[in-house]
Amino acid sequence: MPLHIDVLTLFPRMLDGVLNESILGKGISAGHLSVKVHDLRAWTTDKHRTADDRPFGGGAGMVMKPDPVFAAMEQIQTPGCRRIYLTPDGVPLSPEIAEELSKQTHLVFLSGHYEGIDQRIRDCVIDQELSIGDYVLTNGTLAAAVVIDALSRFIPGVLGEEKSLTHESFTGKLLDFPQYTRPAEFRGMSVPEVLLSGNHGEIEKWRHAKRIEKTRQVRPDLYAKYQS
Repeated sequence: MPLHIDVLTLFPRMLDGVLNESILGKGISAGHLSVKVHDLRAWTTDKHRTADDRPFGGGAGMVMKPDPVFAAMEQIQTPGCRRIYLTPDGVPLSPEIAEELSKQTHLVFLSGHYEGIDQRIRDCVIDQELSIGDYVLTNGTLAAAVVIDALSRFIPGVLGEEKSLTHESFTGKLLDFPQYTRPAEFRGMSVPEVLLSGNHGEIEKWRHAKRIEKTRQVRPDLYAKYQS
């Protein structure tokens, strides 16, 4: 059964291009997964379609109200589905998490906005909180797009060449190696001779050494894990 994803957001049009272009768009068109985007304001009950209000206790900004989110979740959720809130203070997204999510049958993503969401939402209708980095976006819709794209790569059939998963950054705790294509000479810059040699054993050794070198320079934290 293909994975189905529902996205609850105040800005559904932000996902139009993401879900219809490139590898992800092709994967959806081919039926390897399905994604439905919902305007959270559809579950508001007042004429102004109010989805936020001032925080109790004072403070800047607005907080997303619990009633439309609870109503939306109760209508969309299915038994055993995973309900995910995108937030900077969530667990950092990793390849392992993305792969695990790709094996589910139904995911519901909640995109936050303003100063966040009412805590009762997090307490009652959220199973997992994810962050895509230590920074703040205007809303969580872009974060939802990132997670969907990341997990889709682990779904069989979405990537045209499955082996590419084993040659990417963060696989095996190392960053990726340099890539080159034609022409072999460009503005006085040459492709490394080993890549033109046809000696696949030496090519793999060169690539591995370059992965180690880049990881040590750019991500010493990952390099330390690789050494351990």
